[in-house]
Amino acid sequence: MTSYFCPCPRGMEAALAEELGEIAQSSATLKVHNQVPGGVHCSGDLYDAYRINLHSRIASRVLMRMGVCHYQNENDIYDLVLAQPWEEWFGVDHTIRVDVTAIKSPLKSIEFTTLKIKDAICDRFRDMYGKRPSVNTREPDMRIAGFLDQRQFIIYLDTSGEALFKRGWRNETGDAPLRENLAAGLLRVSGWKPGVPLFDPMCGSGTILCEAAQMVQGVPPGARRRFAFEKFHDFDPAPWQAMKAAIKPNPLPAEPTIFGSDISGDMVAMTRHNLRSAGILFEVPLKQIEAQQVQAPSAQPGIMLTNPPYGERIGVRGDSTLAEDDLAKSFYADFSSTLKQRFAGWTAYLFTADLGLPKMLRLKESRKTPFFNGALECRLFRFDMVAGFNRREEAKPKTDAAAAAPAPKAE
Repeated sequence: MTSYFCPCPRGMEAALAEELGEIAQSSATLKVHNQVPGGVHCSGDLYDAYRINLHSRIASRVLMRMGVCHYQNENDIYDLVLAQPWEEWFGVDHTIRVDVTAIKSPLKSIEFTTLKIKDAICDRFRDMYGKRPSVNTREPDMRIAGFLDQRQFIIYLDTSGEALFKRGWRNETGDAPLRENLAAGLLRVSGWKPGVPLFDPMCGSGTILCEAAQMVQGVPPGARRRFAFEKFHDFDPAPWQAMKAAIKPNPLPAEPTIFGSDISGDMVAMTRHNLRSAGILFEVPLKQIEAQQVQAPSAQPGIMLTNPPYGERIGVRGDSTLAEDDLAKSFYADFSSTLKQRFAGWTAYLFTADLGLPKMLRLKESRKTPFFNGALECRLFRFDMVAGFNRREEAKPKTDAAAAAPAPKAE
């Protein structure tokens, strides 16, 4: 068995562990271990790495642990990396890239440590074959990842290649698009399941809708791309092809359950294009409309999940004479009225880096969950739109007991 580490957006560790547990149900060898900030440890055979790469929507990569040691200086790190059998996995003709992550490491230079790791790999090949792999930081065949904390160093070989949020279908993006694995994690955290109505009224380039639609259709996130493990020495394509051939798509829905809209016609067109590129074969109704004007798209209440725009994006077709803060306040006041008046029974989830959003909506969130979008601290705010909650209760007639009770004394 091999140890693996699956990094993910910070805050998504529990969601990833749950997803890996579901993937493990189809494997006799995959075991999910502990969550740590930024990812989940697991173990299994090499085919389990294939399986996670194919099916995980939330992991950023699948890293295979090559070695681990306690260290005092860069020479300890060099010695561990030099001792690993890199030649069993790739050759001198493959290009490499080394990345290092450090938390509270006493070493002074991460750049120098990265260089020592690269030197150790190249020295091993030079000693064995008289040649060494070349470095390619843009499109390497093999990525090597080092992780340092205060005392321990772990060296990994990346089985994924390109980050897993790159599904292989996205050609077009809007401003600051949500990464696919973050969108998938938000869908899981919201509790959305295929069959439940889903609406994104500020869909941008459609990342949330594409992820949800692939889940409805049963399309694995890794079905339309290639992976680094396909370049490993001794890679046997037969089990990999069998794994992909075993995928059974779901029946296409008879009625739409996923809906989207955006203020920008260009974004709506981009979402439609991205849905086609993602292999979606059923209708996802899309409208060009301001978020403040939307209606509930289905009679059955469901989940609204959206990543609201901010700053100038709010005013794509708004009043350009308003200052940015006033524009945001005006937008959210109107959007709040829309939620209260037209989405009774729905659960609204808004993912944003603006921690003051509930105040602008004048709504009390029922839950707020911290996440990071890259280095940006964000919150997923949940609002339960209870029918009639925004209306004052009608005055109830006093009971006999209440009528007989003495009036409170003035203070």
